Amino acid sequence: MENLGGLENTEEKQTEEKVLDINEAKKKRKPFHYWTVGGRDYRLKLKASTIGKLENKYKKNMTNILLDDGIPPLSIMLTVIQAAMEPWEHNVSYTDVQKLYDKWAEEEGGNQTDLFSKTIIPLMAVSGFFTQKQAEDILEELQENLQG
Repeated sequence: MENLGGLENTEEKQTEEKVLDINEAKKKRKPFHYWTVGGRDYRLKLKASTIGKLENKYKKNMTNILLDDGIPPLSIMLTVIQAAMEPWEHNVSYTDVQKLYDKWAEEEGGNQTDLFSKTIIPLMAVSGFFTQKQAEDILEELQENLQG
């Protein structure tokens, strides 16, 4: 019986060995961004399905939601964190994320500017919205806007 699965030609399987120069190696994106609250690391990364949910909720592209008018409202940032946490922290509610933010702010001195620069922007970078270099440029521009 003929094998109908896959596109590989099973009759002409050839293995090709490739030596990869270390300088050619493509830099891999970090798998997650971690938000540490109370000594616990929460994995954050947006998947295509959750990006779609957020864009439908806010009727905007994610980049515009988070980067249009300086630092976005706390409610939006916490909703993005909830969406990014959801695949790894099952049944996490918006209220749970609010409590984490309160704990982080009270016990670790966090604030909305830090949440944006140290959590949201790196989260977007690991989620494929832009490169690490672009993230650094965005943060630099944010600092200039906050000082000026």
